Amino acid sequence: MKDDFAAATARLGEEPRIVAILNEVCRVTGMGFAAVARVTEERWIAVQVDDRIEFGLKPGDELQIKTTICDEIRDCGQAIFIDHVGADPEWRTHPVPTLYGFESYASIPLFLADGSFFGTLCAIDPEPRKLRAADTIATLQDYAHEVAAILSGQLLEEDAMPPLAAPSANLL
Repeated sequence: MKDDFAAATARLGEEPRIVAILNEVCRVTGMGFAAVARVTEERWIAVQVDDRIEFGLKPGDELQIKTTICDEIRDCGQAIFIDHVGADPEWRTHPVPTLYGFESYASIPLFLADGSFFGTLCAIDPEPRKLRAADTIATLQDYAHEVAAILSGQLLEEDAMPPLAAPSANLL
């Protein structure tokens, strides 16, 4: 059962422009899974997904934060592009690609209009993909800026962002 924070996060992803951007991310990169994720120190929650490889996540679903590269992006604030995990000396022994079975990965941080970190625009695929081409990187960064602008507008409209972490479910 999703908590209020996860449910509120998933509602942000109902925006048709976000759905269209994820479709374009998959089309442009050839990757089979793209997502907008809310990433905090404690949580990774899918805002919206385009899942063509049956990865199995839906909006509001959660991954353990320490099992994601997005957690590292939250720490460093820099995008990561991996064309082929198995051929990349920096990534081939990293536990996350092995855990989720992907060979290509892209993730771009999403910064809201106020400069705060929201999460990531990310994509994975079980096959290697050419992601480090300058035009692909520029396109994905443009999509990330657009998603961040959409989210900023939604949150401004709502006049409040969901809290960084939901209260513990064991507080009853």
